Amino acid sequence: MFIIFIIGTAGSGKSLLTATFSEWLKMSKQDVAIINLDPGVLTLPYSPDVDVCDYVNIESIMKEYGLGPNGALILAADLIADKIEEISREIKDLKSDIVLIDTPGQMELFAFRASGPYIVAEIAKEPKAIVYLFDAVFSANPLNYVSNLFLSAAVYNRFFTPQVHLLSKCDLLPREEVNKIVDWSANPKTLEIAIEKQLEGTKRLLSRNMMRAIHQIGLKFLLIPVSAKTNEGMINFNTALERILTGGNKYTY
Repeated sequence: MFIIFIIGTAGSGKSLLTATFSEWLKMSKQDVAIINLDPGVLTLPYSPDVDVCDYVNIESIMKEYGLGPNGALILAADLIADKIEEISREIKDLKSDIVLIDTPGQMELFAFRASGPYIVAEIAKEPKAIVYLFDAVFSANPLNYVSNLFLSAAVYNRFFTPQVHLLSKCDLLPREEVNKIVDWSANPKTLEIAIEKQLEGTKRLLSRNMMRAIHQIGLKFLLIPVSAKTNEGMINFNTALERILTGGNKYTY
């Protein structure tokens, strides 16, 4: 069994990518299951094989503890950790080779609470990878791109788990814009030139120094452009995951 967590900022396309990649894997004759870890979701573009909403109910939490929606989501993130043994057992019973885990829409509920690393560690002992989504539209200018770069580094610092980095929703940008962002991820000098040209003052100083700090400690975030609507990039995405999880072999034989 191989465990893949899909992480990204709100609106970066986690759930749709999870659905599309699952169907792509099934067409490749791979044995895959989907886990929903977002207790606040109302609708999903897939039918989860394990749904955290069966364990933690936001409306019940709001009534029981007198909380609003945000407070209930924060408490739910910690309550999920209490249920992780039951969730883990349900995942094991599926006996799937690949498990895609769709994490909460508000990334901080998963990545930046104490319960997040605990859930990642305890949900299964099998090999794991994290897929971090850079929203293409948001990342199209150097200020936002560096902010996403910093968040991605922070996620790595929280989990210390191998990461694959995707430029999601790339169908929403012209090809030259997509290529520009991918070039930033591959060539720090190109990104620094863009920062110098397009930013000024404190924005320029902070973006440049944050970008340099990340690269100086040896972290690399080469982006793979993907589209959950057109299936663009799925082969490259899958190849990157196989390299991390199986040494280049298929998940299902």
